[in-house]
Amino acid sequence: MQGRAAKLPDHEKVYRRLREMILYGELTPGQAVTIQGLVETLGVGMTPVREAIRRLTSEGALVFQGNRRVSVPEMDAEEWEEIAFARLSIEPELSRLAVENMGAEDITRLVSIDDQLNAAIDRGDVRGYLEHNYRFHRALYELSGAHVLLSIANMLWLRGGPGLRVVLGRYGTANLPDKHAEALAGMRAGQPEVVAEAIRGDIQQGIDTVRVHLLGEKV
Repeated sequence: MQGRAAKLPDHEKVYRRLREMILYGELTPGQAVTIQGLVETLGVGMTPVREAIRRLTSEGALVFQGNRRVSVPEMDAEEWEEIAFARLSIEPELSRLAVENMGAEDITRLVSIDDQLNAAIDRGDVRGYLEHNYRFHRALYELSGAHVLLSIANMLWLRGGPGLRVVLGRYGTANLPDKHAEALAGMRAGQPEVVAEAIRGDIQQGIDTVRVHLLGEKV
């Protein structure tokens, strides 16, 4: 993995790093940062940072604020409902397809990621939770072979992830819902519909958490 990463061009490395900063809450909604500040933080040249920003703005993960500043867009209730609808439509299907393609080694890998996620919850590590939760879902969905749906799901995570980060920053990781154990049991039993339903429930709980604690809505 490290060898492949080292061969990536600078603009791809910067894109992936900025993407992680958004997904894992290092850049929060409404927090403006300068392009020059990102250059200094990442230790790279201006050109790859601009290219990464261009890609992320096209994906809706960043917006320009003027004066060479960008920020993660803030979410309103209407946008959140659109993201919720799309995620609940796409991600259970990705997980269902994934079960049809996975082997024992894939399940072992997912168990390992989930163990790291649970450890992050136990120690109150918000960033660790976000990282391993994303890794679990991405590793599962990548087994689906549905490349178009996967690209849409990745965009939805970029748009929706920062909102969950804000909530976890306020309330911590205690009592976080987790349907991964149910999903893993379904994988071991080779039951795609069980896994799809567990993932649907997992997503729904995260959506409802943001609705209540960030958007102030009743569920």
